[in-house]
Amino acid sequence: MSLNVLVFFGGCSSEYSVSLKSAASVLKHLDPVKYHSIPVGISRQGDWFYYHGDPERIENDTWCQPEFCIPAALSPSRSEHVLLLYQEGEAIKLSVDAAFPVLHGRNGEDGTLQGLLELAGIPLAGCGTLSSALCMDKDRAHRIAASAGVEVPRSGVLSSFSMEEANRLADEIGLPLFVKPVRAGSSFGISRIAEKTQLQEALREAFQYDHQVILEEAIPGFETGCAVLGNTDLILGEADEIELSGGFFDFTEKYTLKTSSIHVPARVSPETAARLKETAARIYRALDCRGFARVDMFLTPDGRIVFNEVNTIPGFTEHSRYPKMMEAAGYSFGEVLDKVMELALEGR
Repeated sequence: MSLNVLVFFGGCSSEYSVSLKSAASVLKHLDPVKYHSIPVGISRQGDWFYYHGDPERIENDTWCQPEFCIPAALSPSRSEHVLLLYQEGEAIKLSVDAAFPVLHGRNGEDGTLQGLLELAGIPLAGCGTLSSALCMDKDRAHRIAASAGVEVPRSGVLSSFSMEEANRLADEIGLPLFVKPVRAGSSFGISRIAEKTQLQEALREAFQYDHQVILEEAIPGFETGCAVLGNTDLILGEADEIELSGGFFDFTEKYTLKTSSIHVPARVSPETAARLKETAARIYRALDCRGFARVDMFLTPDGRIVFNEVNTIPGFTEHSRYPKMMEAAGYSFGEVLDKVMELALEGR
């Protein structure tokens, strides 16, 4: 008998559109013999719907139509494990065995939805409440990684728009540097500045996405990532390498590769590849990750590995970085999704 799996998508987040593509791909590739997918769409306004249309409509953002959607909510009762569907003045209960959040950014990847699912006692695919919240917070994630012996960029945090404090931090960190929202993904609100005259505009941009902003040292070399899969025993994908023609890996480059290339595996020695994997595993464990995550790092010209961030729900299309890293290690997209669900149900 197949298990009922809630697949969450959309979300009240700047990364809403990114989630749609990932979720459509997950819905198409989850094994229908093992799992009965129950798509739950969250609109940009934060409203929940049980969606019973074609996955293609999710991908092109035409899903949120009355003929395909039924207002829904998750029961927090641990004795029920049900999704409530509101139809014709009554709440219909739909039994749930597990949940797979395919949401990116705030209000979905940051521990909020994970907390609700854990409160309801529903097995969760991916990282739990604590690790999701920590990994979304760039400052706290760096502090924990540093305590685990991993090198991190020099940085400082602003909790208010203060040019005096920003200039002081810029002098301390040195130029060039990055200005980033503390809690945001997909490179939203991120600027690379080479001169102090650019700092004010960069702060304005970053503060649109969070109430705290981090100024962070620009690390020479290239960005690399490593897919990690597992709870206790870890499976590591091949590390990749982002080759840039200029600038940094911003939102446009991440989703169009207009002037960038991604090499999987990374063009590094076997010894360096092994160090990247070992560092990714150490960061994953230090931040209490479970299920799956992508650990992003920098590799400097002199061979230093510097932590960047952890994506607890990385892009999940067939062509996204995480599945490509796992494919290079010998695991198909379908096999990865199977393993993710097995890990979610472990100890159920």
